[in-house]
Amino acid sequence: MLWARAHAFALQLSAVHILVLNVGSSSLKFQLVDTDGDAIAAARDRRLARGQIERIGGEAIITLAAGTAPPTTSSEPIADLAGAVSYILRWLAQARDGEPAPITRLADIGAVGHRVVHGGERFKASTLVTDEVRRKLEALIDLAPLHNSHNLRGIDAARAALGADIPQVAVFDTAFHHSLPEHAYLYALPYQLYRRYGVRRYGFHGTSHRYVAYRYRELTGTPREQVKIVTLHLGNGASACAIVDGESVDTSMGFTPLEGLVMGTRSGDLDPAILDFVSVKEGLVLRDIETMLNKQSGLLGISGLTADMRELLAEEKENGDRRARLAVDVFCYRVKKYLGAYLAAMNGADAIVFAGGIGENSPEIRARICANLDWLGIAIDEGKNASAVGTEGRIDADGARVAAWVIPTDEELLIARDTWRVVTGAPLP
Repeated sequence: MLWARAHAFALQLSAVHILVLNVGSSSLKFQLVDTDGDAIAAARDRRLARGQIERIGGEAIITLAAGTAPPTTSSEPIADLAGAVSYILRWLAQARDGEPAPITRLADIGAVGHRVVHGGERFKASTLVTDEVRRKLEALIDLAPLHNSHNLRGIDAARAALGADIPQVAVFDTAFHHSLPEHAYLYALPYQLYRRYGVRRYGFHGTSHRYVAYRYRELTGTPREQVKIVTLHLGNGASACAIVDGESVDTSMGFTPLEGLVMGTRSGDLDPAILDFVSVKEGLVLRDIETMLNKQSGLLGISGLTADMRELLAEEKENGDRRARLAVDVFCYRVKKYLGAYLAAMNGADAIVFAGGIGENSPEIRARICANLDWLGIAIDEGKNASAVGTEGRIDADGARVAAWVIPTDEELLIARDTWRVVTGAPLP
């Protein structure tokens, strides 16, 4: 305990190298961020390195970049996650092309922040990972078996590589949505299913929605308690979030990330009776159905071509592919429905904010979603929209009652900042 207090005090005195890890089933994304209280207040955090390792367990694809240098890609056999973490740490300590290494020794890393998908009802904020916390996270694996088990493996791999003295922090996708009111998170199922097993809406992408709401406040000078916006995180995974008084009051993902908007390979909302019907007709067991809904549906399932929105837009434009156009239309229509529903539930909003790979980089998708919503006060300026690609910017037309923004998300930065706050005892926002 005395060591922990001394370590926290030491971290408060100078900028801290925070290693951010986001672990998937066969992938590892990372960033090394230099930050402290002054850097956070002035938005002067420094990204020292970033990258990802994909296809862990075989011939891995490794993409790495130090500082502002362009990324380099290579391949190398990496057997497991522990090997991937060790590879990253070795790379971070190597000088390249006369440039100093991001770190000179492992002890330069002051803390590790982990994206953890599911915190259940227990974890309402980012949390220092102790042995007790780790046991509680294990108990939540049933709620997110496709994600939490891998997140825990990342925590274990980081501890094995860096030692037990380096603090680790879990930053939860679900935490931002703990402010959902009961009428928004409950399903109309027998109530005992919620009491016994926690069957309810949890929501995900919370780090993204929270970061985007924060940047909106910074860009507009709006106090937190006056923020009334709809955020749209549109990427391979996609979700919408209604934010009132700076807090999440509804979100499209539910008990799992499968519910809600159409996504790259996920179906989003559907009639649950379809599951039994299809299982009988196709001779599928529940696991097969779950795989179909998560891996073979969405944009890929409708188009039969790809889950990549860029490729679908190109097929539609260049080849007139009917199913590519249909997939895009269904995607945009579902977003528009949720946007309208949230504006009704919120009694209007001051702005809508686009984020995520599609939301940040596709003016065409943004325009389709906002088309014919002028009666709600939503109108997009064609020129502003076209120029806002991967950059922050306001895209609504002059005179529109509801502002429209593009704000690229930065979940890793939020994780790094929360990690510093938790380790040093600074208050979480």
